Amino acid sequence: MVRIALTGAAGNVGRELVNAFGDADVTPFTHSETDDIDGELLDVTDADGVLTKLDGYDAVVHLAGASSPEAEWETVSETNVQGTKHVLDAAVENGIDRVVFASSNHAVGAYNSTDRDPETATLADARPVRGDAPAAPDSVYGVSKAACEALTKYYAERHGLEVVNLRIGWYMSEADLREATGDGVEPGRDRFARATWLSPRDCRAVHRRAVTADLPETPVTVNAVSRNDRRYFTLTETMQTLGYQPRDNAEEVLDR
Repeated sequence: MVRIALTGAAGNVGRELVNAFGDADVTPFTHSETDDIDGELLDVTDADGVLTKLDGYDAVVHLAGASSPEAEWETVSETNVQGTKHVLDAAVENGIDRVVFASSNHAVGAYNSTDRDPETATLADARPVRGDAPAAPDSVYGVSKAACEALTKYYAERHGLEVVNLRIGWYMSEADLREATGDGVEPGRDRFARATWLSPRDCRAVHRRAVTADLPETPVTVNAVSRNDRRYFTLTETMQTLGYQPRDNAEEVLDR
């Protein structure tokens, strides 16, 4: 049985993934106690604690970290960058086969933004962004994710660690998607939501494939969005490399 460590299990994506891996033995790790998740505590900024607790696993799905595009550098540098390094060190030291790293669309968010300030950014005429496009962060949060992608490349090439970097879009339920779009919503936000939506079902699917697919190389960096009509993050690489088959489409949901 595959043993999976899931860091950041108390976050929105983490909660979706707790029961997403079928018969695998999944251990959810959270930063603080929660009433509804039966897991273990883990502070990714504690190198010794990460090394000790991430022992005996086949794969790590690493979601833990600051998740807001408005987060300050002091927070993202410590939690995201340093925390991810601790996870990668533990993976190498403990002989873990694969790390799935939760990167972000914000690591490449400046490609289709007329303003790099995430609070005021609006989409320009969208152009395709490949899954392996060079980093173009739209915030210091995006910078931290790009830095982590560089770390995974270093560990993959230096230590032979299997790594999948998922540039995750905007994970939302269908109800939240409807609230983020339509009349009364700023046009740039509406367009962004329709383009980058990642449905709960597709979120589970792309992470399952990231854990189980045979990789042609390491690291693999791909986009993780649903098959939205208005997407500009390309899915060709995700589908070909991981065998991901997205099923949901923002426009189909909004047309119901």
